[in-house]
Amino acid sequence: MTYKFACLNNISPIGLKNFTNKYEQVSDIEEANGILVRSTSMHDMEFSDSVYAIARAGAGVNNIPLQKCAEKGIVVFNTPGANANGVKELVFAGMLLAARDIAGGVNWVRGNKDIADIAKVAEKEKKKFAGTELMGKKLGIIGLGAIGVLVANAAVSLGMDVYGYDPYVSVDSAWHLSRKITHVLNVDDIYKNCDFITVHVPLLDSTKKMIGRDAISMMKKGVILVNMARDLLFDEEAVVAAIDAGRVRAYVSDFPNPTVAGKKGCITTPHLGASTEESEINCAKMAVDELKNYLENGNIRNSVNYPDCDLGVCTAESRIGIFHKNQPSMITQFTQILGASDVNIAGMANKSKKEVAYTLFDFDSPVDKELVQKLAEVRDVYRVRIIK
Repeated sequence: MTYKFACLNNISPIGLKNFTNKYEQVSDIEEANGILVRSTSMHDMEFSDSVYAIARAGAGVNNIPLQKCAEKGIVVFNTPGANANGVKELVFAGMLLAARDIAGGVNWVRGNKDIADIAKVAEKEKKKFAGTELMGKKLGIIGLGAIGVLVANAAVSLGMDVYGYDPYVSVDSAWHLSRKITHVLNVDDIYKNCDFITVHVPLLDSTKKMIGRDAISMMKKGVILVNMARDLLFDEEAVVAAIDAGRVRAYVSDFPNPTVAGKKGCITTPHLGASTEESEINCAKMAVDELKNYLENGNIRNSVNYPDCDLGVCTAESRIGIFHKNQPSMITQFTQILGASDVNIAGMANKSKKEVAYTLFDFDSPVDKELVQKLAEVRDVYRVRIIK
């Protein structure tokens, strides 16, 4: 069987090489079984029945209509952790830029490049750009996912006193965290005690503008705020006001906009977090592997709109995947139909995620279209896909 895929943005050719000769690249997404995307907005797009999955080569998926895709049985993947190191390094670049006024020093040299004795003059002027070191300072990290863990461990290596807050920290993240990190149970402890605060949480209704006037009012005078996650996590008008009032020393953000661009105390980069060759390659490889595993085996890993579900490589005679609402008695209805059709179930996996669920069935014999149609007609079923 040949699968078709389309790219809505430039995807690393090194990552695309992970596709085998079973895959054909097409330009029309209407023909594609899988779509690879980075930043293109897909909210106004309509998807044909041939589209089974969308893989975002990156972490954020605010450019993809998740609910609409879920209701059409289209799995949306992202690539958590693939660009984590690139973002981690930019976090430290931002902290150093803010703490040492490196940009101010570079601009001074550029503006005085024609002075004949610039080295001698620089010795007199450098005190204007004197800063502070990271070592010994308190760093507060809100969000201990893939990026937060890397930032935390690296900060420990630099001699920082690290405080981490994440009420939903995963077991995997906990295992990878340095024992020297103080895990706080109340985010206010970070606001009150830390010299640097960096945020690494997804943008949700519950996290929008989480760093606002109330949070800032608790912070130490001279705190440096770092935002390499999403601009709307911060009430940036409140941040700018706090800089003008002398409470916040600097705000480092990877998201230029009229509120912060060029403003005093704001160091803004043009969304460079994952803009490294390595990150783009890692994201592309991971996205391709997710699509392949799903298209060939029906397995889901790292989906943002459906649960992880895995039956391994398909060695059974046939396999189907059913996308449906997370409702009682759905499995009972499926098995009744299968039993009435005299089909033997060789394996099954069922997982749910909030309002949706996904069920995989392996069979010892081929399945026909009539059986699939019966399953598709069950109330609250979005889609039935024959995988093999």
